[in-house]
Amino acid sequence: MPLPWVRLDTSFPRNHKVLALLQERDGYRAALVYLCSLSYSGEQGTAGFITELALPFIHGKRAHAELLVKHDFWQACPGGWTIHDWAQFQSAGEEAEARKKRAQDAAYVRWHGNDPKR
Repeated sequence: MPLPWVRLDTSFPRNHKVLALLQERDGYRAALVYLCSLSYSGEQGTAGFITELALPFIHGKRAHAELLVKHDFWQACPGGWTIHDWAQFQSAGEEAEARKKRAQDAAYVRWHGNDPKR
């Protein structure tokens, strides 16, 4: 199921893995690819799976993927990669649906002035 947004820790720029990645040649580009992979996975509803064919859509190349695996942002798997700890940090399933429903109900009340359940 697609997500309208994904979570990113506000301390991301200071994370030790990010700092190590940025020391690598092309590390800044790999960091952008990682951020784009979060967005792509949320938008496409892939639950953290990035296929090899998706690399161009997240502005990446195989070398960037290798850096992300090396620094434990991604894990290699058949057909592509998985984003490390996706399920731990991103909402999915019933939680995401409940949040979406609450937001829709609040918007309805804001625009129409009454409870949509009535």
